[in-house]
Amino acid sequence: MQDTFRHKGLRKKLVDTIREKGITDSKILAAIEAIPRHFFMDSSFLEFAYQDKPFPIGSGQTISQPYTVAFQTMLLDVQRGHKVLEVGTGSGYQACVLTELGVKVFSIERQRKLYIKTKAFIETVNWKPQLFLGDGYEGLPKFAPFDRVLITAAAPEIPAALISQLKTGGYMVIPHGEGEEQTMLRLTKQADGSYTKEEFGVFRFVPMLGDLGND
Repeated sequence: MQDTFRHKGLRKKLVDTIREKGITDSKILAAIEAIPRHFFMDSSFLEFAYQDKPFPIGSGQTISQPYTVAFQTMLLDVQRGHKVLEVGTGSGYQACVLTELGVKVFSIERQRKLYIKTKAFIETVNWKPQLFLGDGYEGLPKFAPFDRVLITAAAPEIPAALISQLKTGGYMVIPHGEGEEQTMLRLTKQADGSYTKEEFGVFRFVPMLGDLGND
């Protein structure tokens, strides 16, 4: 895989586009500019890698629109050294953006075929999130508690197990709702185990599914 001057130039234009859409966090913009998005996509999509659009990556999943990746990352408000649970590894792009920001990423993927593909790919790049095959609704209790939880698929409900694995004062960012559109929520866990809720507009994600996928 090569990261040419042309790729870097296209990435810079992508960052400009995201900035114009309202992402102003310089660290997040630098992370987007640092990571070659075309590495995470099939070769047939290389010409489209730096458009601000989602693209299919197999197993019914997509690599998220760069603006959406940046927006969810902004809502997480991560600090260097934080432990972040990501539900929905997909291509690994979002996990690597978080890793570039200096956090420890624990990412779950339920689609076995996609998990195997992404795990093999991650071994070839400089960013090293920890990847797990499993049911995202169950989280990773062995590694809890987490400072942040990020869900990168449409969730029809708030997973109670994931709230329980979040530190008091920690954030969960989740696209919530059924149907074609979801409301982006940021939940803040309270000391009594409950949470407060903030809404941040409407987005579109593929559905979050339970149990293990063997396809």
